[in-house]
Amino acid sequence: MITLAVRIRLSRIGRKHEAVFRMIAADSRNSRDGKFIEILGHYDPRRDPPKIELKEDRVLYWHKMGAKPTASSYSLIKKAGIELP
Repeated sequence: MITLAVRIRLSRIGRKHEAVFRMIAADSRNSRDGKFIEILGHYDPRRDPPKIELKEDRVLYWHKMGAKPTASSYSLIKKAGIELP
């Protein structure tokens, strides 16, 4: 039986020098911009103030299922006002 090592992390989209990020749930063995399980939200650092849109119920669901957020995604989750147990 194969078990997935699911991580909540950022995936880069957008043009050169105009980065926008998706927050995704993905298997940790996949590449940064590769295959993912679900899109959990978006982060646009170029706006003033930076725009963070997350699906709170889905972030909490994946965290409950054992997905560990990376340091940068954990920081954005906290800034969005979502408390992880």
